[in-house]
Parts: sequence; structure tokens; C-alpha cells
Amino acid sequence: QVQLVESGGGLVQPGGSLRLSCAASGFIFKDYAMRWYRQGPGKERELVALMRSGFSTDYAASVRGRFAISRDNTKNMAYLQMNNLKPEDTAVYYCNAYFKDYVRGGREYEYWGQGTQVTVSS
Repeated sequence: QVQLVESGGGLVQPGGSLRLSCAASGFIFKDYAMRWYRQGPGKERELVALMRSGFSTDYAASVRGRFAISRDNTKNMAYLQMNNLKPEDTAVYYCNAYFKDYVRGGREYEYWGQGTQVTVSS
């Protein structure tokens, strides 16, 4: 059974830091791109950061230089280090795993966690 379980969210003051964790199970973790999305109040879900299976990364412009995504394939874990947090970073953060099987016709596999709330407020 596939599972993605996020943890590490909470309330933090502006300028503070949080580290989100995503524990994965039930699929071949090292083959998947790992992505963090967020959805703020009244906003659409947006991609925040991704790390491909080859460890290259991309970030949304709004978080570049403040957030860092990482993964540990030995532990089936993904992380999002968030520094210098701002009130506009307040959102539910979701872990996502994505794989496209080019060998078998391009079938796509995508899994989501349940989300963890991050609130940035003084």
C-alpha cells in the first residue's frame, strides 16, 4: 500500500524556520521525483519545489533561496527546509511522488500525502 506521510508543520514567527518531512512507503522511492506543493487560504495548489530521481532541483520563484528540498533514498524520506518564512508562506504543504514509466508506454504514477499545516504569524 502506497503511503506518503508528512510531518513537521506548525506555527512559526516570520523569519523563522521549519523542516517538513515526508515518509514514503509502498513504491520504489528512488525512481520517483519528489515534489512539495502548497495550498494557501483561498488559493490554488502550487508547486513549491521538486527533486528529480537524479537529484536535480527546481523551485518556485517565490521560495528560491529560502527553501531547500532534499531526499534520502536509504530512508525513503523527502524533506523541505524552509527558512526566512513569511506570512504568505502560510499554507497546507503536500508531499507528492511522481514517476513516468517511459519503458512501458509512458504510464504515469502519482501519489499524494495528506498535507501538513504551516502557519507563519506573529
